[in-house]
Amino acid sequence: MFTGIVAELGEVAGIEYRGDAARLTIRGSTDDVSPGESIAVNGVCLTVTGITGGTFNADVMRETLDRSGLGALIPGAPVNLERSVRLADRLGGHLVQGHVDGTGTIISRSPSAHWDQVRISLPAAIARYVVLKGSIAVDGVSLTVSALGEDWFEVSLIPETLKRTTLGTRQPGETVNLEADIIAKYVERLHSGEAGQ
Repeated sequence: MFTGIVAELGEVAGIEYRGDAARLTIRGSTDDVSPGESIAVNGVCLTVTGITGGTFNADVMRETLDRSGLGALIPGAPVNLERSVRLADRLGGHLVQGHVDGTGTIISRSPSAHWDQVRISLPAAIARYVVLKGSIAVDGVSLTVSALGEDWFEVSLIPETLKRTTLGTRQPGETVNLEADIIAKYVERLHSGEAGQ
């Protein structure tokens, strides 16, 4: 479980494709990181399989490569990193599982003096979970939906988010990982009467 508060910008040090899977090598802070630990990479929960110096490895299966933007990463690409939350930590963002629901494309970016407004396409499969002023994770960053259309949503990025995450440099046409609020999914399932089946 994560909160969508990115701890640092890491970098893809390498990617090795293995048929229906891939092994990522990510450069970032590895102090106190242990094999078996979960780290969100651009919002995707990955398990650390090895640590060498200032890098860690994580294996990514085909389902994750197909559902997220991890398969398009190249060496040198920056990535958002967040370690899993501990029960004693503050919940600074919202509950984020690291289970990406799909991807969106940045449609437009409107900078102003102190913040950027970014419009992102919204896949039909997850549109029902997104509400105005609700939470959504974009590349693992917990954000508030500031405007909403039938097939798009907008977020406003403050200087801290622009500086500390990959969203500061993402441009129109680029793909981002999206995870809708888990609470909305549970409410839908309970309301449909399918929870006990």
